[in-house]
Amino acid sequence: MPEFKWTGPLRPMKVSPKRSVPKIGWLCPLPDYARTGWPEAEFASSLQHKLEVKTPEQLAKMRAACSLGRAVMDAVAAAIKPGVTTDQLDRICHAMTLMNGAYPSPRNYMGFPKSLCTSVNEVVCHGIPDARPLEDGDIVNLDITVCLDGYHGDLNETYFVGTGSSDPERAERAKALMKCALECLELAMARCTPGARFRDLGEAIQTHANGRGYGVVKDFCGHGIGALFHCAPNVPHYAKNKAVGVMKPGMTFTIEPMVNEGTHRTKHWPDGWTAVTADGGRSAQYEHTMAVTETGLDVLTKRTANSRPFY
Repeated sequence: MPEFKWTGPLRPMKVSPKRSVPKIGWLCPLPDYARTGWPEAEFASSLQHKLEVKTPEQLAKMRAACSLGRAVMDAVAAAIKPGVTTDQLDRICHAMTLMNGAYPSPRNYMGFPKSLCTSVNEVVCHGIPDARPLEDGDIVNLDITVCLDGYHGDLNETYFVGTGSSDPERAERAKALMKCALECLELAMARCTPGARFRDLGEAIQTHANGRGYGVVKDFCGHGIGALFHCAPNVPHYAKNKAVGVMKPGMTFTIEPMVNEGTHRTKHWPDGWTAVTADGGRSAQYEHTMAVTETGLDVLTKRTANSRPFY
């Protein structure tokens, strides 16, 4: 695509064919889009504008899906090192998800060609795993969602690749960006309690990020989750947003702020999926699926003793 104006040094490389899934052996029917590429049930659902309070049985299924999502994340993250391709990371995610009787939720969602999203350096989100080997000093975000027994568990984390010894100053800037993105998520989570407004989370995120000279992406947001991959509420990550609703015990949703080194603006590659920073600066993101409780918050995808350090 010689006429496309790339914003940074990253370029797409060869993408392997979509990985297959068996026709039998699932704990429940696959999401409709697994075969068709179109999430018709999700788009037609009343839960796109109605906030769902889940039953104890539904929450139990959410916890199981999120626990598996965490295990898959930890397994994929353990393989990150210079020379490993993001396509190899996709293979691990795909295989481990299927071996546990679950479906990799991103696969074929609106036609997405892979089983997880891998966003490297200036890629903000929805990066497609390909044949590019990771390099020392890269940062890579893994966005993993599994559908187990009909319920989705969604999380993502950004990891530093290698030691960064070839350019220590650039490495330290990357780690500072990652640290700020994680703090933004934690500050937003600290505001989650029954009665809190979803619209107020963005203020905590943007105030912290802007105070450190970073931009907060406005084009993507957190979301409700459960039997549907995406549903109400919308959870914007910037201040003065118009998100609707207040938190009640039993609600489940994600918070997933994307923090950029420079501008908050994004641009899409010609593949229609890969969103990158408009100025080529790097971007970092962290996400959890969580449930509101009577007293606060239950982080369903929380890290464990097996979770890899971010850097």
